[in-house]
Amino acid sequence: MSREAARLTCWLGEHDHAGGAFLADALLDLFARRQVRASCLLRGVEGFGAKHRLQSERVLTLSEDLPLVAIALDARERIDALLAEVAALQHTGLRTLTPVRLLDGTPAVPELQGAATGEAVKLTVQLGRQQRADGRPAHLAVVDALHEAGVAGATVLLGIDGTAHGERRRARFLATNARVPLLVVSVGEPARVATALRLIETLVPGTLATLERVRVCKRDGTRLAAPTSEDADDDTRWRQLTVYASEQSRHHGQTLHTTLVRRLRAEGAAGATALRGVWGYHGDHAPHGDRAWSLRRRR
Repeated sequence: MSREAARLTCWLGEHDHAGGAFLADALLDLFARRQVRASCLLRGVEGFGAKHRLQSERVLTLSEDLPLVAIALDARERIDALLAEVAALQHTGLRTLTPVRLLDGTPAVPELQGAATGEAVKLTVQLGRQQRADGRPAHLAVVDALHEAGVAGATVLLGIDGTAHGERRRARFLATNARVPLLVVSVGEPARVATALRLIETLVPGTLATLERVRVCKRDGTRLAAPTSEDADDDTRWRQLTVYASEQSRHHGQTLHTTLVRRLRAEGAAGATALRGVWGYHGDHAPHGDRAWSLRRRR
């Protein structure tokens, strides 16, 4: 089944407050109270927001207020009903609203077919940290399915808080955190994503996922799509740019994600956040990431 939905994304700082509580807690409490279908809180490693203060985990003096991303997903009318309450909590900062298709089970969605040149789809699958599929971690199985189907790339983002069916699922230090959400985000050609979805539904039946249209601008150093006439004619539309890269990627000797964040800040972008994946792949490379027995981190 496929139906219209919306994703509300709030970009905030770790130390932002709402009343007497941290803003992140207040937002997740609200999502749970309003029984939002799904939500997830992610912690960034570097970025800046509305006040253009740069924060980074790499520098002790800049790591005291790291960026957070709070995501809520539900039917459009339910998200619309949340907006006033979210705005009352988050007086500053950036909020975005994105139309998506919500998938429950194997979808029969015509929007996966007939994409224009340069167009692709972004698939986001929500799982629990220790959810299993055929006796192994579900997120590893989902990434393998995407890789097998030839989807261009996938990244696993570990949530630190969230809700599922209105129930709060917060990570705690002395706990297994089995049901704390994580997201598997992938981008690829529509036909390949459709193939992967059939594999994923077999592995993890009834998995909650979303689809949205995206344009792939550059892949492995090759530019694929130029700005369209629609882009040039409409100066009022905002754009969200997402770059997927390895933590080891460099530009003139500097880490790529650090260089990008600083360049976006210098150019006056509304905000930027770098999120660290824990597993994933791109192109023909085998899935990789953090392993307990690995001496070198490949994220």
